[in-house]
Amino acid sequence: MKKLIVLLGPTGVGKTDLSIRLAQRFGASIVSADSRQLYKGIEIGTAAPTPEQLAQVPHYFIGTHTLEQDYSAGQYELDALQTLEQLYQTANYAVLTGGSMMYIDAVCNGMDDIPTVSDAVRKQVQDIYQNQGLVALQTLLKELDPTHYQKVDLCNYRRVMHAVEVCLEIGKPYSTLLTHSKKERPFQIIKIGLNRPREELYERINLRVEQMMADGLKEEAQRVYPYKNNNSLNTVGFKEWFDFWDGKTESEERVIELIQQNSRHYAKRQLTWFKRDTEITWFHPTDEENIIQYIEVL
Repeated sequence: MKKLIVLLGPTGVGKTDLSIRLAQRFGASIVSADSRQLYKGIEIGTAAPTPEQLAQVPHYFIGTHTLEQDYSAGQYELDALQTLEQLYQTANYAVLTGGSMMYIDAVCNGMDDIPTVSDAVRKQVQDIYQNQGLVALQTLLKELDPTHYQKVDLCNYRRVMHAVEVCLEIGKPYSTLLTHSKKERPFQIIKIGLNRPREELYERINLRVEQMMADGLKEEAQRVYPYKNNNSLNTVGFKEWFDFWDGKTESEERVIELIQQNSRHYAKRQLTWFKRDTEITWFHPTDEENIIQYIEVL
């Protein structure tokens, strides 16, 4: 049976370098499961693989979309499975790597079938958001689907809007569609989690943000500022700069502190999500020999 090596872990842990070495070892290509590295023009802020890294192994889903394009985990599931089917025609292994929890789940477990929202309902919800704000949508979601209200990221206005849209479209709670039933895949999934002691991870994150600044993160964020309301830019490293230019943050030094802080918080959320998955076997990123041995015996 064909094998999918899923290399996951929190931001800044060291997935990119190891994924390349594993792909080279097993004659595999790399399928990115990063919902922001999909987009062109934000390579610094998303810590996308460098041109030198991309040249070492074939990569997929890196810089394939423009900032204006919407892209969902459901669409990623379809596209990634089609890509894997093509890769497996000439290889026994593929490497899926990234930190986007929903994207990894989409490939490994499958997404629930969510109906298409009509233009009329979409406009109705957009009008509520534009005229009354996010709090009004949050309140409406709490009424329509208190179960999903407790789970959704209430600060992510697009996710709140989508949940409200689906509730109104189908006339029942969005959460009733979320079966969480696992789909069968025609390949073996090997999940490898990378983690480091907390202080070590947080220090790496802090240093990586400093390196991003040296590489030109501020200038990159300035170039994409006109697109600040796009979902593609609703992410750490850009939101903080946008707030600064909108007069919500007092200094550039504070912006950098916030990017570091929010990156650490994101890493913590990622680990909380991943730790629920009992299929993941965890390693330190430097434990490469044991990781390879683990893959080879399965």
